[in-house]
Amino acid sequence: MNLSFSGFLAGRKAQLGLALLVIVVLVLLFSGGTDKPADKPADNAISGAAKPALSVTLVAPQSLDWPKVLPANGNVVAWQEAVIGAEISNYRITEVAVQVGDTVKKGQVLARIASDTVASELAEARAAVAELQASATEAKDNAARAAELREKGFYSSQLNTQYQTAQHTAYARLAAGKARLLAAEVKMGKTTVLAPDGGIISARSATVGSLTQPGQELFRLIRGGRLEWRAEVPSAELANVRPGLSARLTGPGGESVDGTVRAVAPSVDPQTRNGLVYVDLPANSPIRAGMFARGEFRLAQSPALTLPQSAVVLREGFAYAFRLEGSDRVAQTKLELGRRQGDRVEVVTGLTPAARVVESGAGFLADGDVVKVVESEAKP
Repeated sequence: MNLSFSGFLAGRKAQLGLALLVIVVLVLLFSGGTDKPADKPADNAISGAAKPALSVTLVAPQSLDWPKVLPANGNVVAWQEAVIGAEISNYRITEVAVQVGDTVKKGQVLARIASDTVASELAEARAAVAELQASATEAKDNAARAAELREKGFYSSQLNTQYQTAQHTAYARLAAGKARLLAAEVKMGKTTVLAPDGGIISARSATVGSLTQPGQELFRLIRGGRLEWRAEVPSAELANVRPGLSARLTGPGGESVDGTVRAVAPSVDPQTRNGLVYVDLPANSPIRAGMFARGEFRLAQSPALTLPQSAVVLREGFAYAFRLEGSDRVAQTKLELGRRQGDRVEVVTGLTPAARVVESGAGFLADGDVVKVVESEAKP
């Protein structure tokens, strides 16, 4: 029994010793494998500091006095458009002297109408006046003789009265004949369609050979060639717009035109709650009547914190700038933009005047990037 017990103890001791040996070997292996990687974080820090993402120049926001602008939309129309038609009907057009786009002067011939029939009526009226003139002269002489003979007692008062009445009747017929002659002359003048004012022909429906009709439109004339922009402005902003204020509008093709406010409508549309502002446009501008244009009114001056457009980055529908933090790192800063003028843009919120931001190339940076700051070249 004693020999068996001691043998059992000896076996247990051997197993424990073998287990301890295995644990020691494993500890040595793990400790030996982690000695070299301990130096890697330091190496990474050194390599990261040595490689900036970009060399950049910095710029500070600049405070400028900019005009406050009021945006608006509206249509470009003729200041005044005259509709020109024939004043006599059922006469044939024989000549059309102008085309659409022509500039005409007041009294210039636009079209001619056949005048042979009217000329015959005029000749007949002149002949009638000549005849009536002779009759009136004869009646005057007869009345004068009757008055002389009555004084001598040869004519009675009744007969003298008859001669005086005949004279007055002849003069009345002469006056009626002259009125018909005048009407014929006026009608003869209407065979020529004249420009009622100087301007630009904007439409033409007159054609040679067609008959004139009552109320028929032959031409449309933009008086003076003047156009105006009828801008729709919210009723809350109408008080800020006054005659003489400058405005700039942009046409559908990108063309820009400066104008001047002529008048502000005294009433507001009850449906849209907008009022019309009438802006005079310069002659020979690229804007045409019938165009829809966007524009803005320049109100009072106000300070604006501005950045060059190159310093602003647009990402996912938002505007950002990269502000320098410390000596070599940048932070992406969200901006709220306002007015624009030339190559500068107003920063409403997001930056202070003391901030320094990347001037250009910010689109290649990410939040937290390391950069190398270089001095900007002096501009001539």
